[in-house]
Amino acid sequence: MHKSYQSILPCQSRILQKRWDQRYYEEHRQKVKEAKSMVDTSAPKTYVHLHLKLKKLQLEEERLATIERDNRILLEKMSLIMRTKGRVDNRNDYEYKSLNKEKRQRELLRVTRENQEILRRILAREPEYNHLKWEQEWEENEAFIDNISRFPRDWWELEQKEKELQRLQTAEAKANRSRPASRKNKKKDNKEEEENEEGENKEEEENKKEDENKKEDENKKEDENKEEEENKEEENKEEEKESEEKEEKEAEPVTE
Repeated sequence: MHKSYQSILPCQSRILQKRWDQRYYEEHRQKVKEAKSMVDTSAPKTYVHLHLKLKKLQLEEERLATIERDNRILLEKMSLIMRTKGRVDNRNDYEYKSLNKEKRQRELLRVTRENQEILRRILAREPEYNHLKWEQEWEENEAFIDNISRFPRDWWELEQKEKELQRLQTAEAKANRSRPASRKNKKKDNKEEEENEEGENKEEEENKKEDENKKEDENKKEDENKEEEENKEEENKEEEKESEEKEEKEAEPVTE
């Protein structure tokens, strides 16, 4: 680094140039400090009447004053009653009498009579529809549905119940096996096991029969499809032969 001032522009005296540059820089900084912004970023003007609501305070003071005055008057009255037995007899034996009582009673009686007459007519009215007949018809329709349906009603629920029973029976059989049982219990367990095995075997046989029936149906369908395809092929061959014969006849020369 140079010890003397290094000016950007050429100069004769570096000391004077340094002073001048320093003064120009200070003037520039002063102008920057004193520069005013083009956009007003200061806080908005505050108004006293928006923050300090004198009318509201006045109304509040008046309300508190009236409450205080009423409380004071009430306290004076209570203290007077406590000191003395009171000077006012506020008992009132007046019986309230309505000038329109009889008319209102007559109107109430009329309305109740009309309501009772309407209720009697409603209760005496026989229904247009016979629910017993509907129920009988519904039972007949259910019987028809059961007759034409392939599977019994709620067959999936019945199957689930049977499976649940079988599961419980097998669990009971296993529990009985684990316990020390007598011969009679063993015989019963064996009978139950045989019954369970027979039921399982029956179910397996039924499932096998259903599978065989399904396979037979599928084989029948396949055979039918094959026969249809063969018939179609024969028809196509016959059509081709007929078209070839027609072409040959057309191609033969006509002899006189």
